[in-house]
Amino acid sequence: MGLNIKDYLNTPILFIIVLLVISLMFVFPVLNMVLLGAILAYGIRPVANKIQSKLKYSSISILLAVVIVLIPLILLVAYIIFEVSTFVTWILANNPDTNVNSAMYQISAYLPAGVDINSINSYLDSAINNVGSYILNYSVKFVSKFANITLDLFILVCSVFYFVRDGDKCLNFIRSFVPDDSKDFFDNTIKAIENVLKSIFYGHFLTSVIIGIFGCIGYSLLGYPFGIFLGVLTGILQLIPVFGPWPIYWALFFIDVASGNYIRAVIVLFFGFFLSTVDMYIRPALSSHYADIHPLILLIGFLAGPLVYGIVGFIIGPLVLGITYAVLDNYRNEYLLGDD
Repeated sequence: MGLNIKDYLNTPILFIIVLLVISLMFVFPVLNMVLLGAILAYGIRPVANKIQSKLKYSSISILLAVVIVLIPLILLVAYIIFEVSTFVTWILANNPDTNVNSAMYQISAYLPAGVDINSINSYLDSAINNVGSYILNYSVKFVSKFANITLDLFILVCSVFYFVRDGDKCLNFIRSFVPDDSKDFFDNTIKAIENVLKSIFYGHFLTSVIIGIFGCIGYSLLGYPFGIFLGVLTGILQLIPVFGPWPIYWALFFIDVASGNYIRAVIVLFFGFFLSTVDMYIRPALSSHYADIHPLILLIGFLAGPLVYGIVGFIIGPLVLGITYAVLDNYRNEYLLGDD
């Protein structure tokens, strides 16, 4: 017997579909903040529960947990934007053309005779100017949208608060619409999603924070300008599979070699090996108990996420792809391989 669509598309269902479409039109402009709030709420809830065991007041505990976790994250993003602008201004103020020319003159001694050093120098000058102009223009646009940013942050904080407080009610509400024969699949899917979130939070984000802290300390001790900023960049790049933070190490290495600081060049290279070794031990220890996510999923999420949702997509991208993978894998195990 064929499926009769008319049996399902009755008047109440059509009315609900219309309302859902209209609601989605209103929610879509801030959907990224709502999704990010739901994801962050999962990580903040254990902190809120820990505080609530001491205070006994749910709302106050959640607010304190949001302040402890979310406010530093917002300040970190603001710090990165400020430091990038300051870094670009510092480069431009220190006459980058002269610095590039000097560095290329020293490097040319190690290049083959047929290499045109002038064309390389011209290309680097153009690249530096283009990158600097792009960053400055982006910073100006970012500041000009202060009102929208404030609204997004307000929605983010509210989303985190209510998802932490009423997340279980939301899941139970959704579960009430699931047919009885699919409730086991729904429950297993939720558990798989929790494992993915724990794997990404503990195995990747927490590892990135630890590596970033080590980087801040190491670069500052080695005497690099903007040492803290370089450490933050190292932590962020640590999230991206395949690439990792090696562009930072090698860039500093070549800069030191070009400037004649050979001792620090060797030290920063060994420092990079040290951080990579730390990552090899920390990441498996933190994420071995949870889902094993393929690096390609994380790579696509980290690189494509910002193209869709801007800076927020850097967090949402890998999490959404990881959750999608968990749902598909659970469906495969439940319905396609269940009878084998």
